[in-house]
Amino acid sequence: MTSLDSLRTLLQRRLDIIADHAFRDRDAAAHLEALKQVSEELGAEHLKLRAELPPRLNHFLTQASFSKALEYLDSSEG
Repeated sequence: MTSLDSLRTLLQRRLDIIADHAFRDRDAAAHLEALKQVSEELGAEHLKLRAELPPRLNHFLTQASFSKALEYLDSSEG
């Protein structure tokens, strides 16, 4: 798994958690905690990779445009 694969996985996991309305409805506190956890992991991964990321991807991550970051990775990595 490359570093960009790890970033892509975290971005997708964050979107999946946000979209999991059944989880949110069943246990709002756990849903929020899962979202906070993946967001922290995503922030740490961004900091770790920042120097080697393409400028546009770095911009999306810095601005918390996570859907755009995922789209960028999907379009540029195949």
